[in-house]
Amino acid sequence: MALPDPVVSAPPAQVREPVLARLLTLGRPAVMGILNVTPDSFSDGGRFIDPATAIAHGRRMALEGADLLDVGAESTRPYGDAVPVGLEEELARLRPILPAVIELGVPVSIDTIKAKVAAWALGTGAAIVNDVWGLQRDPDMARVVAEHRVPVIIMHNRDGADPAIDIIADVVSFFGRSLDIAARAGIAREHIVLDPGIGFGKTPEQSIAVLGRLDALKTFGLPFLVGASRKRFINSVVASPPDRRLGGSIAAHLLAVQAGAAIVRVHDVAETVQALRVTAAIAGTR
Repeated sequence: MALPDPVVSAPPAQVREPVLARLLTLGRPAVMGILNVTPDSFSDGGRFIDPATAIAHGRRMALEGADLLDVGAESTRPYGDAVPVGLEEELARLRPILPAVIELGVPVSIDTIKAKVAAWALGTGAAIVNDVWGLQRDPDMARVVAEHRVPVIIMHNRDGADPAIDIIADVVSFFGRSLDIAARAGIAREHIVLDPGIGFGKTPEQSIAVLGRLDALKTFGLPFLVGASRKRFINSVVASPPDRRLGGSIAAHLLAVQAGAAIVRVHDVAETVQALRVTAAIAGTR
């Protein structure tokens, strides 16, 4: 049965500027739905390359309760082996999909490490930049974010995992550098969200440690996002392929919300929304 189109509440130009403030004042955690239009993403690579399929999936997540859709056209595969994508290829994947997803009426973030892709997406109507290298990979990214006056998600990353390091200290140090870059570029502090980058440049044990120490992020006084959905650390606890990690994903996200996460980034929107609502209902009886 075909899903009905959701009502478009506002055109992109009206959605953009206050989007983060609205997401942070919902009275509950915001749910970000993942839309990978890539052939090689670790969990759903190749499923949404076809524009019609990708747009239908975006519509489905919106109807399931996603507050924000995160669209990416280059796999960042947190465990390595991602195939780098050139600028034109990334744009070619996005052009037939991103404008239609934006028209669904749900705020859209562009998941990219390329400033030129971010600039194009923002010009098309995307509302947020999600940079998995925290403004530290493309030297023009901070300028693009500042010039467009949009929010940015700054994620912690490393070129490789090192089990010998203090991962919490590394995350804190990384964010310090990113925030300095943001300040020098003129990005408003109220436009910044931090993401500890679960799975990125971390061993499974380090990802678990970060999830258990999210309180360390509160020292920055900024909202933070947690994306634990289907990540490999779950497999290190209970052996499971990516598409059988729903239980572990929900457990991690519920604990992250209890620790103060303002946004959770998920593949399974309906199930996550249900878990969050039931948790809130039970908590409300105490």
